[in-house]
Amino acid sequence: MYQEIWGGMFVSIDGPSGVGKTTACKGLAARLRKTGRSVHTTREPTATPLGEFVRAHTGTYHGMALACMVAGDRHHHVATDILPAVRSGAVVVTDRYLPSSLVLQVRDGVPAELVWQINRGIPRPDLAVILTGAAEVILRRLSRRGRQDRFEAALDTGEVQRFAEVAEELVAAGWPVCVLDCGSLSPDQVVAELTARIAELNPRRVAGEMGT
Repeated sequence: MYQEIWGGMFVSIDGPSGVGKTTACKGLAARLRKTGRSVHTTREPTATPLGEFVRAHTGTYHGMALACMVAGDRHHHVATDILPAVRSGAVVVTDRYLPSSLVLQVRDGVPAELVWQINRGIPRPDLAVILTGAAEVILRRLSRRGRQDRFEAALDTGEVQRFAEVAEELVAAGWPVCVLDCGSLSPDQVVAELTARIAELNPRRVAGEMGT
């Protein structure tokens, strides 16, 4: 469904745990605010009761049950947080979105086509960023964090490869994807590259359903 020009934009940042997503989100938001942009940062799972429940119980719920809770949190996130902020003219930057489900829920035994189905209706980002890096470097970062959820604790080279595959799947589905290697770029360089990409985007015009 076509809407008026909103003026805002929607950017998602995904990648393996420990790759630098949160650092990139914070740095990007700060850089954009310095240019005078209105920025709204958010994350998934969200800070809502459902999102916090999901975050706290990844060791209890598995497979389709967890995937449905994650998708429900995302649908609520889109309707009550992301789209209102975009409509207000803000650049919305979310730490994790559908690409993470296409990795983590698939690793948890849910077929990718089912992940797409239960997330049907969510909007494509104006820019879907996939951060990547060497698995051994990411694992060292995670080891310094201490307590981890079961997805972080189980990270291996397969997850890094799966994010690369998901990036290709998203491109095939019509998503505007940007893959950045955090192993070859400093955090400041990642932020600079993302800022430049966003400067090239047009204001969001379509509130339509994502392609599958």
